Amino acid sequence: MTRSDRDGGVKELVRRHWNGRAATFDDASHHGIHGDEQRERWLSVLREWTDTGDDAGSGSQDRRVLDVGCGTGVVSLLLAELGHDVTGVDFAPEMLERARTKARAADRPDRSIAFCRGDAEALPLPDGAFDVVTARHLIWTLPNPQTALAEWQRVLEPGGRLVLLEGYWDHDEPWDEYEAVHEDLPLYDGRPADALREELERAGLRDIEHEPLSDPALWGREPRHEYYGIAGTVPE
Repeated sequence: MTRSDRDGGVKELVRRHWNGRAATFDDASHHGIHGDEQRERWLSVLREWTDTGDDAGSGSQDRRVLDVGCGTGVVSLLLAELGHDVTGVDFAPEMLERARTKARAADRPDRSIAFCRGDAEALPLPDGAFDVVTARHLIWTLPNPQTALAEWQRVLEPGGRLVLLEGYWDHDEPWDEYEAVHEDLPLYDGRPADALREELERAGLRDIEHEPLSDPALWGREPRHEYYGIAGTVPE
């Protein structure tokens, strides 16, 4: 079996897993948005992390943001609420359908948001199309994380910002479809912030910074794992 065939099989099992979780994904307090306090805390976090430094203090937002692995659109919708021009991309069609349904229900014509299907390691998008790329709890699901990091930089303009909302789970045992494929996922179970920083440095990102996301209001409960935000800049 070639590496390409193996990756295809891994990705199919990962897609099956997230399709199967789409209907109930938002029900968990640490996945969806449940209440005004949680929503406002996430808006605050995303406002800070998607600030590329342009127009500092002017209140200007309207950045072109790509939300990779957008799932049911939780982060995408918050980014749109902040005033960004948002594109969400995901590999699992059931997740995307949930995201589109939620976007229609939000009925915010003043907010630009669109969703498309795509592979995080081979995005169907042009070079330099975005100011910011975000991904929440995605990189651990990928068979080729360094390929993905290169691809996310490709679609960012020079000086653009990559923002990852990540964590380190360290589960005792792999679960569901991941039992068959976890050994093919280099960052399975996530990584501590310092370890993921090394991955971003190896990918060529600059000005890397990270900080904990440990406020229980973000997750709807006391965090059971290490959560953090980490960001880097594409060299100009």
